[in-house]
Amino acid sequence: MLPRRQKRPNETSLTLFPTAARHGNCESPGGASAPTPVPDWRTKPATELVGIARLAASSPCAEAKRGTEYFLLPVRSILNHCDSERVPFSWTVNPYRGCEFGCKYCYARYTHEYMELDGGEFESKIYVKQNAGPLAERDLASEKIWGEHIAIGTATDPYQPAEKEFGATRAILEKMAEREGLSLSITTKSNQVVRDIEVLKRITERSSITIHMTVTTLRTRLARLLEPRAPRPDLRLAALRQLRDAGINAGVNAMPVLPGLTDRQEDLDALARAARDAGAQWIAASVLFLMPSSLKQFLPFIDAKFPKLAKRYREWYARNGYAPAEYRKEISGRFEHLRRKYALGSRPDRPSAEKQWRSPQLALELNVP
Repeated sequence: MLPRRQKRPNETSLTLFPTAARHGNCESPGGASAPTPVPDWRTKPATELVGIARLAASSPCAEAKRGTEYFLLPVRSILNHCDSERVPFSWTVNPYRGCEFGCKYCYARYTHEYMELDGGEFESKIYVKQNAGPLAERDLASEKIWGEHIAIGTATDPYQPAEKEFGATRAILEKMAEREGLSLSITTKSNQVVRDIEVLKRITERSSITIHMTVTTLRTRLARLLEPRAPRPDLRLAALRQLRDAGINAGVNAMPVLPGLTDRQEDLDALARAARDAGAQWIAASVLFLMPSSLKQFLPFIDAKFPKLAKRYREWYARNGYAPAEYRKEISGRFEHLRRKYALGSRPDRPSAEKQWRSPQLALELNVP
């Protein structure tokens, strides 16, 4: 069992839970489909639950604070295979299910429904994957992942507040640092990533790793509305600066671009300039994508906080998870201009030859006298 960093005197008892995230899915927006409606978990006997939903239902509550409950989730593996053709990687790692940052637009809310939990509980019920380090060590030894890219934090933030208590992400990275020739990336909104600079530097000595810091806007008040518990934008950019000063490859994900909220030209220009000043090597961008589970949470938020945009969002997203192609093309063009203006790339450079994966079998054969 993954130990907690702090022991608490009172632990709540086991609790039954609804919809579970599907274990082993790639948890990416492009290849995801909406799950079919399920009965309310409160009326469904535990014996009728299967798969990850049953595991979630039997997960003990290890902690409860800030209106959030943390559960210890038994899993069979840490690496999840992704078979979507829409993403440029085959394997993902998400040390936690659910994310306390509570971003209003988060597409990954649907993953809670696979556990028969409501998508609205995505930020209040966090599942910590148990035995993360030993499972990562076993998974990384599998031939299936040799030469494949592994993306960390594709659905939930690996440096959300739970990481301070449970350390699942750090346990995984420690095992990755013991291997060579890996191709890794971490996506986060948290400045907590700088805690792991030393282990990240160890990884860069033997493998390729890139850090993708997500910053949607520099406007602090807007960021607090959109991403209630995520660190401020300036703290994220300061963390990016520290990563770059440590020699770690890092850039900015301006994702998602929210129509009418974060897409003003002057705001995008300021973001690209700040990314450049923080040492970012690239800036990537994509327009808001909304799964049905996310739409259910996001539209009431728009109604309450930005009512003048409500009609536009319903016209664009009520029947389709994507903004109109013309708008997406316009945003893409704006970022191409900003990259040229600030000498930023659109993605990380390919890893150097000495850090690329080499077949262990071939290495053995070359060493045979």
